[in-house]
Amino acid sequence: MRVTTVLRRDAISVLDYRCSAGPGDAPFTELHRGFSVSYVRKGSFGYRVRGASFELVAGSLLVGHPGDEYMCTHDHVAGDECLSFHLAPALVEAMGARGEAFRAGGVPPLPGLMVLGELAQAAADGRSGVGLDEAGMLFAARFVEVVSGQGRRPPEAGARDRRRAVEAALWVDAHAHEPIDLESAAREAGLSAFHFLRLFARVLGVTPHQYLVRARLRRAARLLAEDTRSITDIALDVGFGDLSNFVRTFRRAAGVSPRGFRKAARGDRKLFEGRLARAL
Repeated sequence: MRVTTVLRRDAISVLDYRCSAGPGDAPFTELHRGFSVSYVRKGSFGYRVRGASFELVAGSLLVGHPGDEYMCTHDHVAGDECLSFHLAPALVEAMGARGEAFRAGGVPPLPGLMVLGELAQAAADGRSGVGLDEAGMLFAARFVEVVSGQGRRPPEAGARDRRRAVEAALWVDAHAHEPIDLESAAREAGLSAFHFLRLFARVLGVTPHQYLVRARLRRAARLLAEDTRSITDIALDVGFGDLSNFVRTFRRAAGVSPRGFRKAARGDRKLFEGRLARAL
């Protein structure tokens, strides 16, 4: 079993599990040390917990409860891969999870969970504008809703909450060039990470990470049009950690590379005219 820690925060940690065990390997008992929800993205394996057995395939969920002993088997195929979300007790409580939700053991492939599992995987791979901690919390919260039947519409945000969300957005925009994650922004707003995520997205229509990335892109576009510094310097100045991530994110957002955007902003209109002609 190869285990890679992809993200570690106070409220949520994300681990990548890749197992190569097959029918010839003897299973052994393990212990869940906390709350977890694992998205099976590839392969298949058996999961036995508290006398119940589950056959998990791509799209299924493995659910962990603190103190439960479990066993994974590989009677049919060799190998599997999972993206696993380990949740702090405070986060589980914030989600309003009943104890039985995390005793589900295994959950079959369900459309509403699979799409969020794939969103989380895209975030883990750097292919999404949503932060991995955000995607993980959305995924886990949806799991709780589905399993416990709590799929109720959240109440409308009041004036105080709307003001809090706007003030948080202003703070993120002002500090976009600095390292910001969900938990640091939530602390600034005086909320838990999960409640901050839900409030921000409900009021403003984007997650905090999406807003942060877009604030950085907005500044980058302005500097590319007006500044003579190198693209690398601009990427670092607006808050991107490396050039490749900036180029990939900018191209996905604008449809052109930062270099192409700079040329167009300085009078070379052929690129945008060509794109407009194709669109028509």
